[in-house]
Amino acid sequence: MEKADNRMEKEIKAPLVSESNSPRNGNGVEDQTMVYFSTFVAVCGSYAFGSCAGYSSPIQSAITKDINLSIADYSLFGSILTFGAMIGAITSGRIADFIGRKGALRVASGFCVAGWLAIYFAQGTVPLDIGRLATGYGMGVFSYVVPVFIAEIAPKNLRGALTVANQLMITTGVSVSFIIGTLISWRALALAGIAPCVVLLLGLFFIPESPRWLAKTGNQKQFEAALQRLRGKDFDISEEAAEIQDYIETLEKLPKAKLLDLFQKRYIRSVIIGVGLMVFQQFGGINGICFYVSSIFESAGFPSDIGTIIYACIQVVITGLGAFIIDRAGRKPLLLASASGLVLGCLITGLSFYLKAYEIGLKAAPALAVTGILVYIGSFSIGMGSVPWVVMSEIFDINIKGAGGSLATLVNWFGAWAVSYTFNFLLSWSSYGTYILYAAINALAIVFVIMIVPETKGRTLEQIQSNLNSS
Repeated sequence: MEKADNRMEKEIKAPLVSESNSPRNGNGVEDQTMVYFSTFVAVCGSYAFGSCAGYSSPIQSAITKDINLSIADYSLFGSILTFGAMIGAITSGRIADFIGRKGALRVASGFCVAGWLAIYFAQGTVPLDIGRLATGYGMGVFSYVVPVFIAEIAPKNLRGALTVANQLMITTGVSVSFIIGTLISWRALALAGIAPCVVLLLGLFFIPESPRWLAKTGNQKQFEAALQRLRGKDFDISEEAAEIQDYIETLEKLPKAKLLDLFQKRYIRSVIIGVGLMVFQQFGGINGICFYVSSIFESAGFPSDIGTIIYACIQVVITGLGAFIIDRAGRKPLLLASASGLVLGCLITGLSFYLKAYEIGLKAAPALAVTGILVYIGSFSIGMGSVPWVVMSEIFDINIKGAGGSLATLVNWFGAWAVSYTFNFLLSWSSYGTYILYAAINALAIVFVIMIVPETKGRTLEQIQSNLNSS
């Protein structure tokens, strides 16, 4: 009797499912290796983006001399990049929706490779401009597809940090181009731009497609297989898969969205947030300051080469810091801190040019200018440089993500062109007034973030979009 009682007591205390025999414990252990590898492959496109953006700055004198370019010729060569990017932005959403996120990455890589080869073999202005236009188109597609792909494959606790890796690799690509462009010829620098595209094209053979896109297109088996690869073979994906599938089925009942549908009441808040953040990101002055940072340092009496290297290093380091803390601090606090720093940086820089214009405290003017520019770029890198792309990839319903993302990206590239084109005109009007104007725009960005932008940290994409739509 005692042996029987003891045996019964042990059976009662034993777990219903044996841990040693069960392949999963709860939800199992999530293996994030494939998520990290897929992100690495995708951000090779971001690095290619940065290589395109940073190409024209260090090679201006060499390429102008070798090809006998006039100032007008080189101005066209530099600015046509943004026109290609605008075209890429317009078409990127449709391409990504039609042939998938991986397919869109292949298209962008192909255009960049073709563009770099055209520049490398160029003997005149026409192939140079065609090549620059092609690389710009690839940039425009990359600027939309990379953050969207990362957001759709990442678990919610990693989504912010992994999406910010997009901006980190862009700044790294720009900085590397700045540095090695002073060491090698402009043709060799063009060949170097092909390298990240080749890595991306090869890597795409080894990573899964976006599960959310597969679910949207009705590929149920591929959707589950892709999600399982991303979460690990022993992880229970049933809950996440069901949530995604339910959301997709709800969206499928809605009519297919067109561009004008973005302005329906259901989606208008998402559009205001996505487009508004892109407006403030660009019209706060970043591309004017970035494109002409060397001349700004020179006019302030500071060595331009040293200033540019410091500028590039700060940009990379602080963008990396932002990637590390975004899922801890949240999107909204980073945006507010960043915009506040941008206001301060503009005011300090504006003060330096005010002192120089009225010949007051001339010895302090260079130090103030350098301090202001470095505060500005550090503040931009921690938040306004990367977080708008993170938020843009999170807020649109998947059935309008193509149209919404294309609109936001187009606005971003239009702003980049407008600011870079008008910067010198504004400086000729008033050097210190230009920075006061940018400070005012960044102050409005603070108000916009406080009143309009939601916090998306720690939520699934479906939860974010459901909350936005209901509100």
